[in-house]
Amino acid sequence: MQGFIKKEAEEKAKEIRLKADEEYEIEKASIVRSESAAIDQIYQQKLKKASLAQQIQKSTAANKSRLKVLDAKEQVLEQLFDEAAESLKKFTKDTDKYTKVMAGLIAEGALTLLEPKATVKVTKADVDVANKAKDEAAKVYKEKTNNDIEITVTEGLEDKEIGGCIVVNGNGAIEVTNTLRERLSLLNEGALPAIRLELFGPSPTRKFFD
Repeated sequence: MQGFIKKEAEEKAKEIRLKADEEYEIEKASIVRSESAAIDQIYQQKLKKASLAQQIQKSTAANKSRLKVLDAKEQVLEQLFDEAAESLKKFTKDTDKYTKVMAGLIAEGALTLLEPKATVKVTKADVDVANKAKDEAAKVYKEKTNNDIEITVTEGLEDKEIGGCIVVNGNGAIEVTNTLRERLSLLNEGALPAIRLELFGPSPTRKFFD
């Protein structure tokens, strides 16, 4: 009887151990799955961050490269217009041709104002040229409007100006800027898209053209 009880107790203990081992394995598998999922999630997050950082790095490098190209192009354009300004300075040394241009600039300013009196501001170096040109400008004004105009030339532009003039109405309230620098600036703005296209070709990022 005692042996039977002992045997039954051993079998019961064995059964408990087996059940405990089985529960342990189940719990261990659950923990492993949970940890694996957490590790996989962390890995995916780090992978996304690394991918995003790589994309940002590539984008930054590409932007820096584009900015360098744009800066180089701007330097070429600036040099081109600086050369144009130097050419205008040389042109003003040809008195006959420059006098005709000055007459046209004065006449254009006067026709914009349409007043009986106008003052023409020029550089100190251009006073003589403007005085020679004002009669022709007045003649053009007469032909266009059938009215006379009194034009007075005065030294009113800084010497740093390339040339040309500013035409002011009788009471000094309205000015028409016809300096060569202003004309070059307007030419720059108008011709810039065409010059860019001619020098550098069409931009791959631009869909429309002026």
